[in-house]
Amino acid sequence: MRDFKKRPLILPLLLLLAFVVAGGHPAGAQTLKAVKERGMLNCGVGQGLLGFSSMDDKNAWTGFDVDICRAVAAAIFGDPAKVTFMPLDAAARFTALQSSQIDVLSRNSTWTMSRESSLGLMFTGVAYYDGQGFLLRRDAGIDTALQLGGKTVCTQTGTTSELNLTDYFRANDMALKVLALGTAEESLKAYDDRKCDVLTSDVSQLYAERLKLSAPDSHIILPEVISKEPLGPAVRQGDDQWFNLVKWTLYSLINAEELGVKSATIDDAVKSPNPNIRRLVGTEGEFGEQLGVAKDWAARAVRAVGNYGEIYERNVGTQSRLSIPRGLNALWTQGGIQYAPPVR
Repeated sequence: MRDFKKRPLILPLLLLLAFVVAGGHPAGAQTLKAVKERGMLNCGVGQGLLGFSSMDDKNAWTGFDVDICRAVAAAIFGDPAKVTFMPLDAAARFTALQSSQIDVLSRNSTWTMSRESSLGLMFTGVAYYDGQGFLLRRDAGIDTALQLGGKTVCTQTGTTSELNLTDYFRANDMALKVLALGTAEESLKAYDDRKCDVLTSDVSQLYAERLKLSAPDSHIILPEVISKEPLGPAVRQGDDQWFNLVKWTLYSLINAEELGVKSATIDDAVKSPNPNIRRLVGTEGEFGEQLGVAKDWAARAVRAVGNYGEIYERNVGTQSRLSIPRGLNALWTQGGIQYAPPVR
């Protein structure tokens, strides 16, 4: 007769042995190793959304989503330039991640249940709290979305905007005419050519698209926000080490802002006696080593791209052409809901 009382001890020992043999990391921990061996991070971004991911006049990628990837590269290599950016449309973005063409997707993509439960993806946190809105001509004389009944609305296929649009009009018993197009560029052109009366998308995208029109001030964004669109980086399921690294890099940027650590003051932060700052920048604890990177991983990220507030204001906030108010993306201590777990 077998002694079943010993089995609970045997199983943990076998698991521990497998862990040690695998080099101290879970069996799925492959992405960071591949990125290090390649010497570059492959990052999927949008195809040209001002403020989030676009190329400047020197053919260099800039934007909020771009800087998130640069922060991850800096955390790994100490060099934010070690990133290859792959521009992806809405239809190709998740396939590129699933097929390992990219290591991380940092593109205006909404965190939803189905994208995690059916696509094999995981979102590493909310980098930008957004919501769907409406853009239309100022001379239409409309000041609320509840007056849009019967209007033709342009939207992009393969996005959460289609369902949100239908739900909103249905819930408010309004007639709806939809013109769904394959890309954001096609949707904007159709609106500009007056093939539709209204353009709908995430509010952040509407701010960017409005600047592409010949007379931006002739167009308004209605005050209603009809959905929750939490946007953030996504990775493949099955590699907890990589998931944790991308997640905590994002959180380190948010924590840095809360602690007053900026790119220009990172060297002073390294000398700080504040235990929260010391843990963040790596002068106390072994948090970097636990992620598979250097102890100063977070300091590298902040030095390269700044803290969350610096990234926001430079790309989409007061220092940018978009001038989008912080709103929900302000820190929880400043009236917003942006919040990161502590490094401890």
